[in-house]
This record gives sequence, structure tokens and C-alpha cells, in this order.
Amino acid sequence: MLVRIIGDQKKNQALESQMNEMRRDLLNLSTTQAQSTSKIETIAGNVATRLEAVTTALKDGVKDSAQITSKLTSESQAAMSLELKNTREQINQIQNQLGEVQQAGKQMFETSRTLESILGGAKSRGSLGEVTLERMLEDSLAPSQYARQYRFRSGEAADAVIFLLDNKKMAIDSKFPLDSYRRLSTEGEEARRAFATAVKNHADSISKKYIVPDEDTLDVALMFVPSETVFYELLMSVDGKGMALDEYCRSRSIFPVSPNTLHANLRVIAMGLRGMQIEENAKHLAANLNGLRKQLDTFTEYFEKIGTHLKNAQQSYTEADKRFDKASNTLDSLVNASGAAATPELEDTSGNLALPATAAKKSV
Repeated sequence: MLVRIIGDQKKNQALESQMNEMRRDLLNLSTTQAQSTSKIETIAGNVATRLEAVTTALKDGVKDSAQITSKLTSESQAAMSLELKNTREQINQIQNQLGEVQQAGKQMFETSRTLESILGGAKSRGSLGEVTLERMLEDSLAPSQYARQYRFRSGEAADAVIFLLDNKKMAIDSKFPLDSYRRLSTEGEEARRAFATAVKNHADSISKKYIVPDEDTLDVALMFVPSETVFYELLMSVDGKGMALDEYCRSRSIFPVSPNTLHANLRVIAMGLRGMQIEENAKHLAANLNGLRKQLDTFTEYFEKIGTHLKNAQQSYTEADKRFDKASNTLDSLVNASGAAATPELEDTSGNLALPATAAKKSV
């Protein structure tokens, strides 16, 4: 969308450049015409001087010979023909330049009529205000933070609505009564009173249609004035009671904004929305951290239980191992005792007693 605005600005700059070139052509043409007039006068003076010289020569040469007279006449005619030819060429050039100037003037007239048709109608001016408002919203806010042509339950449609937190909304109207402003330069004081009345009626209409607390709107709305000049006129105007128009609008909870002030307001709103979103995200993060803390506490409890069970299991295993060793030793003693009773003691060749196999193994 921003590319379209830049293209329109480039077209306007190109049109202004063409108009400046036309002005320069007109100035050059005027200069050329003045120079041509000066040249014609110079040529006429030269021709007159030469004619006088030729007349004098003729008078003096009549007495000499007819041949001299004929020669002088031929020379004078040739000189006059040359001067007339040069003069005719310069006049043709001037006529061509005048034709170009007339063509340029015609194009300027057609261009002015085109601009008048574009900016003249109330509908076109309203569309221009809506387009400007749309571009500014696109440049300042995310698509989810606003809506165009938002319709209320009453059937009224605001040109734009900004979505705030807690489902709150703020309406913006861009249909400013520019017709009453245009008449200020032609109708004087009467038009100024009409302008004040139109602005007050428009503020009343916005307050009635777009401030709807039952539909979660704020107690204020914005009145977009799509021209800094008109906005300045609004700030400087008063009604019939001497009350400033902007003060009256504020008394109706309507805040007039120009393109510059609306841009500043939208930037502040965008920063506020980002701040509130960060705050909301911080709340969610804190809640998630609290949940994680609870999960860690629960995990600690289970972990401690597992440690206790493992400790008890270790103690039980140690106790069982001791009992197993004791039982094993007791069993070995019984086995050894029963083997000694059943096998006689024998003396080996070295003079030692021969032990039973089980007893020998145990001693090892």
C-alpha cells in the first residue's frame, strides 16, 4: 500500500514538473517574441536606411546612366527580398512557438479539470480520506489490531476501529465536511459560521454512532481531518457562542486529528499495545513458571520417596547378606561336623592327621 502512495506522489511531482516546464516555455516564448519584435524593428530600420540609400543613389545615378539605375534597383530588390524572407521565417517560428504554447495551455486546462474531477466530489474526497487512513493504519499497526468498515449492531459502520486489550475498541471516522471549508474563501464570514456548524454536527454524529459502551467501545473516538490546512482552520475557529471548535469536540468526547497527529497517536497506541502484550506474556510466563515449580516440587517428593525406598532396599540387602553368610557358615559347620563323625582320622605319611575332603576345602 505504501508503494501506491509513493507512486501517487511521484505522479503529482511529475505533473508539477510539467507545469514548471510550461511556465518556463511561456517565459522563453515571451522573451523570444520581444526579441523578434526588436529584430523586426531593426530590419525595418535597415530596410528604410537602405531604401533611402537606394533612392539617393537613384537620384544621383539618373544623370549617369540607365544601366547604373537598373543595377541599383536590382540590388535593392534583392536586399529587400532577403530581408523579407528572413522576416517571414522569424514570424513562422514565432507562430510555431505560439502554437506549442497554446497546446501546452490546453493540456494544463485538461489536467486541472482532471484534478478537479478527482478532488471535487464529496465521495471522492471521502475515499481519499479513507485511503489515507488505511495507509497510516497499515504503517503503524498489525492487521489483527484494527479493522476497516467495522459495523456495529445499530447498522452504523465506522471507517476504522482499533482493537485494544480486554476487547475494548476505539472508532475512527474520516468523512470530514470539506465542502463547508472550501466556501470559506468565497463566502466570507457566513461560510465560517456554516463551517463551525458543520464541524459541530459531525462531532455530534460521531459521538452518537461510534461511542457505544454496550459494545465495549471506549468513551472517546477520533475524527480524522485529512488535511493539515483544514485541521489548522478547525483549531482556529469558534462557534457562534465563542467556543473553540476543538473544545466543543472534546466536550463530546471526540478528538480531531490531522495526518501528522494521527500518526503520532497511532505510534503511541502501538507502543501501548506492545507493552500490554509484553505484560500479558509476562503473566503467562509467570503462571507457567509457577506450574513448573509445582511439578518440580512433586518430582522432588517422588524422588525423595525413591531414595528412601532405595536406602531401605540397601539396608535390607545388607541385612539379608549378613543372614545369608551366617546361615551359610552354620550349614558348613553342620556339614563338617557330620563328616568328621563318619570318617576315621588317618595319619598321612608326614605324620599329620588326614582331614576329610570337606573340612580341608573349608580351611583353605
